[in-house]
Amino acid sequence: MNPLLVEAIGWVSSAILVVTIGKQVFKQWNDDTSKGVSTWLFIGQLAASSGFLIYSMLVRNWVFVATNALMVVNGLLGYAITARHRRRRTAG
Repeated sequence: MNPLLVEAIGWVSSAILVVTIGKQVFKQWNDDTSKGVSTWLFIGQLAASSGFLIYSMLVRNWVFVATNALMVVNGLLGYAITARHRRRRTAG
C-alpha cells in the first residue's frame, strides 16, 4: 500500500477522534454542566492516553504521539471542567 495513503489514514483518523472527544468536552463547558459524566471517565482516559503517549514515543509513531498528546490535554480539560462543575454544585 502507498505509504502516503497509510499516513493520511492515520492523520485523518486521529483528527476525527480528537475532534469528536473535544466536542464533548466543549459541550460540557458550553452547557455549564457535567451532569451524568463520571470523573472516572477522565481518570481512565488520562491513564490510557498517557500510557499510549509514552508507548507511541518509544516506537516513534508520530501520528499516535500527536493524537495521544492531544487526548491527554483533552482528558485534563474534561476532568477540570467536571471538577469545577461539581464544586460549584456542592457550594451552591
